[in-house]
Amino acid sequence: MSEFNMDQLLDLAVIYGVKILMALAIYVVGKWIVGLVSNAMTSAMSARDIDSTVARFVGSIVYYLMFAFVIIAAIGQLGVQTASVVAILGAAGLAVGFALQGTLSNFAAGVMIILLRPIKVGDFVEVAGAAGVVSEVAIFATTLHTGDNKTIIIANASVMGSNIINYSAQAERRVDLIVGVGYDSNIQQVKDELKAIAESESRILHDKGITIGVSELADSSVNLVFRSWVKSADYWDVFFYLNERVKTRFDEVGIEIPFPQLQVHSNNDSSSDSNNNSSNSQAA
Repeated sequence: MSEFNMDQLLDLAVIYGVKILMALAIYVVGKWIVGLVSNAMTSAMSARDIDSTVARFVGSIVYYLMFAFVIIAAIGQLGVQTASVVAILGAAGLAVGFALQGTLSNFAAGVMIILLRPIKVGDFVEVAGAAGVVSEVAIFATTLHTGDNKTIIIANASVMGSNIINYSAQAERRVDLIVGVGYDSNIQQVKDELKAIAESESRILHDKGITIGVSELADSSVNLVFRSWVKSADYWDVFFYLNERVKTRFDEVGIEIPFPQLQVHSNNDSSSDSNNNSSNSQAA
């Protein structure tokens, strides 16, 4: 009897040992093939100049879908009914879905970002109260890098639920300056100087036109708008240059740029009367 039981155990060990080895082989080889296919698909899309965000997102989706089939195939090799496993996974997925509604909303928003592409990697954007360069659009969150090298991670639901300002979406941008001068200034001279500053700057797109005009008669200054067009990549360099050049040029030609001043008036007569009254009281 013991020999019979031992033979049965050996047979079972051989049978299930082979199944376990086959399941492990399916898992290891399948996972390797899944990674290979996912990377190949991502590389192929990148080679066709498809946006890197879309390429990585599609690669991730393909990887997880194929990996799920590998897991089911490995479990099936062990003799487990895969139909019941799929049903259990479906029920578990439904329960997890209710528990992770916020995460699923981020996933849905990530899909919308990928499809609609309001932003992409490399864009300078302002979204959900933060501004920076988009470094990654993942399934659940978007990552920005700020100018001072901070990393900001924003949930995709917050990205799609807020106003998105994409400063890199257009190839050209307009530089808007407000230039204030004193009321004694010659307005025509001011306009001529601003026009000369713009014409001397090669990064300005002169074919787009330059706008110079009086926009406001303020309390202490006459304000002029000074608008010009540049390539988006040159925006900040030209913005800083024009501000500095306006100040130096106006100093050279004697055009006043007003600034707030505080004037204190003293009533000398009242002070003299007060001093005299104090002296008289002391004498008395």
